[in-house]
Amino acid sequence: MENEPRIVVLVSAHGEWQAVRDLFPQAEIQASPYGEWFETHMDGWKGEQQIFFHGGWGKIAAAGSTQYVIDRWHPALLVNLGTCGGFAGYVEKGEILLVERTVVYDIIELMGDFDEHIAHYSTVLDLSWLKEPYPQPVRRTLLVSGDRDLLVEEIPRLAQRYGAVAGDWESGAIAWVAARQGVRLLILRGVSDVVGSAGSEAYGDLSYFQRAAAEVMGCLMAALPAWLARA
Repeated sequence: MENEPRIVVLVSAHGEWQAVRDLFPQAEIQASPYGEWFETHMDGWKGEQQIFFHGGWGKIAAAGSTQYVIDRWHPALLVNLGTCGGFAGYVEKGEILLVERTVVYDIIELMGDFDEHIAHYSTVLDLSWLKEPYPQPVRRTLLVSGDRDLLVEEIPRLAQRYGAVAGDWESGAIAWVAARQGVRLLILRGVSDVVGSAGSEAYGDLSYFQRAAAEVMGCLMAALPAWLARA
């Protein structure tokens, strides 16, 4: 439809969403089956208005909410902004990852071909439309997704098998659904914490993650108008 917003920004975790909401205190918050959403026009952006949508944490909510926003608003561009956990020694806290491929890694297949099942839920993002130079320093990389926080003992396998440097809960599901609907997708994830031999500073300390998420989302939101201008 002519008046439908062309850009939907999908935000997953509660801490990430709260950080975005705090940037728009005057926004008219509305409800969906998945979470809150609002429409706004960002400072520094001359294009159409955007929908900011709280899709929820984990693969189930991510897949459902991605399909929901595609069906409801038919966006020309879907953007996922959020956090991820980095692998100690591979990436630094605060780095911004521009995701070019996603892998859902927490599949356990004991009846058929394991690699075939991993490939089924892996997605290569088409970023050929994204013009350089990028508006902020990023690392173009793969991101692994699973319905779990990163386990220390799994990191060597994830790094070796997939070439991963970080993981999250939702990107794999969002990318898979968007690709099947033919919707252009931009995923930017900031490293909120790194996981090493002793775990992560965020483990057992939700307030640490909330503070880190606010920093990451502030950085991503500040650069978002420039990212949209590259589209």
